[in-house]
Amino acid sequence: MTMKTIKHHLTKPLLMGYAAGTLPEAFNLVVATHISMCDECRAALAEYDALGGEVMMGTDPVDLSQDAFAATMARIESGEIDRKTMTPKPPSGGVFPAPLQDYVNGDLDAVRWRRVGGGVRQMMLQTGQGATARLLHIPAGTAVPDHGHRGMELTLVLQGAFVDETDRFGTGDLEVANENLNHTPIAEAGMDCICLAATDAPLAFNGLLPRIAQRFVGI
Repeated sequence: MTMKTIKHHLTKPLLMGYAAGTLPEAFNLVVATHISMCDECRAALAEYDALGGEVMMGTDPVDLSQDAFAATMARIESGEIDRKTMTPKPPSGGVFPAPLQDYVNGDLDAVRWRRVGGGVRQMMLQTGQGATARLLHIPAGTAVPDHGHRGMELTLVLQGAFVDETDRFGTGDLEVANENLNHTPIAEAGMDCICLAATDAPLAFNGLLPRIAQRFVGI
């Protein structure tokens, strides 16, 4: 699923945070999914990983607890480490890259959509504290209600495309939004748009009805 037409990539802070393991799990999921689709960001991550290795080699050693090895092996066997660090995996061949399939337990046909209004559907994904992740299904030609952001939102396009006041975002593109962005994303005609989105704070909808609905759908 490597995409050669990706225009919008991960920022340096996101790459550094992912490499250092400081991002919330929901953001890790978006980053890992994008990396599995993007040669450019995968190469950039390798550079940050190499730099981190060099920094570690120059630090003083620290004594570990006697049960450190056993505890680490137990976490690996339980799957906890792989799920939270979100090691990039090879392309899956489906609509969803492999990192995302682990959360959905399958591909697009395994998603249990829930209607959130205006034809838009979502599925919340189980992630740790600090941020939330969801899949969004936006029918072709449909607009998401005008909104701003109280924190950071990462939106990765998995199928189709959307446009907003900043640019066009096609399959594999990642939009990084913060408190400075107020926009109205609109799915392009021709194909329904499916996105993976993660937020570390609720969206700030401008309309009354979306604000009311927000209480029930958790966006």
